[in-house]
Amino acid sequence: MSKTSSSLVVGGGCFWCTEAAYRMVPGVLEVVSGYAGGDGPTNYQAVCGGTTGHAEVVRIDFDPHRTSVSELLELFWKIHDPTTLNRQGADVGSQYRSTIMWADNAQKAAAEQSKAAAQSRWGEDIVTEIVPLTEFFPAEEYHQRYYERNPTAGYCQMVVRPKLEKAQQHVAAKS
Repeated sequence: MSKTSSSLVVGGGCFWCTEAAYRMVPGVLEVVSGYAGGDGPTNYQAVCGGTTGHAEVVRIDFDPHRTSVSELLELFWKIHDPTTLNRQGADVGSQYRSTIMWADNAQKAAAEQSKAAAQSRWGEDIVTEIVPLTEFFPAEEYHQRYYERNPTAGYCQMVVRPKLEKAQQHVAAKS
């Protein structure tokens, strides 16, 4: 990333949902679905097999003059359930874990601070991991902009769309 942009990597279940939600945030320049947090092969079949240790994540490239890590994390806590271990709805497995992968100490501090603030709003303990980003691997091309290209698909209607509605409400409230 250039000096005029920054990146944040988060995982909140299926990357199709997370990617679509962050695409509507003012100041976000690009969102890339991918894999991080594990070892070994980085293709969808291997990650879904649960043997690589990778999570489905998104890299959010943003203009820090228009939005901040803290603002992006505020949305993160609203578009998924951070209290379910290795699961979001019917998507089950460590690849669907809730995670924030920080790139520097400022992101780590922002993540820890936002988690503490979010905990006060949740009745159950938050299980989101906050870990250093080691390497990000972009997902296959057919995963990129999935909702945008498949809005009428069943999964998009039943799972992605409700998360987008939460994201739209959040973005509208911030405007």
